[in-house]
Amino acid sequence: MIAHKNIYSLFMGAALFFITTAAQAGGVVLGATRVIYPQGNKQVSLAVTNTDEKAIFLIQSWITDSAEKKSSDFVVTPPLFKLLPKKENTLRMIYVGTNPLPSDRESVYYLNAKAIPAVSEEAQKSNTLQIATQSVIKLFFRPQGLPTASADAPASLRCNIERGMLKVSNPSPYFVTMVNLQIGKTKIANMMVPPLTTESVDVGNLAGNVVFQSINDYGSQTKPSICPT
Repeated sequence: MIAHKNIYSLFMGAALFFITTAAQAGGVVLGATRVIYPQGNKQVSLAVTNTDEKAIFLIQSWITDSAEKKSSDFVVTPPLFKLLPKKENTLRMIYVGTNPLPSDRESVYYLNAKAIPAVSEEAQKSNTLQIATQSVIKLFFRPQGLPTASADAPASLRCNIERGMLKVSNPSPYFVTMVNLQIGKTKIANMMVPPLTTESVDVGNLAGNVVFQSINDYGSQTKPSICPT
């Protein structure tokens, strides 16, 4: 605790925070836009890089559940560390949950990484405003022995527009994130469809083919495809 207090003393004045779902916060870059945690793994790792040539950051990391509450199912180590300019460190996520998770589908969590910039002694004496940024990326806990491959999940989606509602059914055991989603020629908001679930969204009087791309395990976008009915 004393060591943490000493670190915090170097970062006084970080009075304003911004949250982003991107993998980059200020000069701090996460090594991926999502994390897959296969059941049975002792841990998974994620690189954290400071791309700035001068700035020093305090990195604080934790994991929340789907309700945005801090989760005790995972330990992140180191939870707090100083990242020097042009340097890299590694976050390690360890599953320590005691309550069994579903064995027939993925579970989703969120890795939070807050980057707090260091403040010089001169800046501490002035009214300089320091901005801390927070990146949030998805962490998927993936059970062993799922019957299909994750790459096949987007093709299994079924879409139906009825009475102004777009209904997307996902019969696969994987979360599918639909991006660049459009109905006809009109773009609508991205959506994530949980496994073995149907999600609905109000689309008004839009009509036409439902076209989308998805995000694969490596954070890349798949080719556009039409969601069948």
